[in-house]
Amino acid sequence: MLDALEVVTTVVVGVMVGVEFSVAFIMSRILNALPEDSGQLGHAHGGRMLGALMPFWYIGSVALAAVWAAAAWHEPGTGLVITGGALLILSVIMSILLLVPINNRNKAWTPENRPADWKQQLNRWERWHYLRVAVIVAAFTLLVTALA
Repeated sequence: MLDALEVVTTVVVGVMVGVEFSVAFIMSRILNALPEDSGQLGHAHGGRMLGALMPFWYIGSVALAAVWAAAAWHEPGTGLVITGGALLILSVIMSILLLVPINNRNKAWTPENRPADWKQQLNRWERWHYLRVAVIVAAFTLLVTALA
């Protein structure tokens, strides 16, 4: 049973890392290259779509890591799982305090109602997102290492 939990946790966190990496390094560049208002509309739509899904994914990843750590408490590698889980918690805190407020504004913007500094706000979101991606990549790395 522990083996299945380890695999499920690693896959769930790994897919989340892949999605967030793609948002940071692929989708943002694609959206920013679109003409006129298309990029901003794409960012807003992406914010609505992923903004609805990601809270469950992030919290679910934390919960899976916590269950793994508890189930493998006396096993080798549990410290790595705990540290990876702590990094996932940090990513949730970063999301709530730094990224979600910007995303909540962004997802309601249209070309008619967006603020004058909308590009600066999206750039700020992207910088925080890069840091969050680094944190979840580190968490994923620790979880994978714990399997070895």
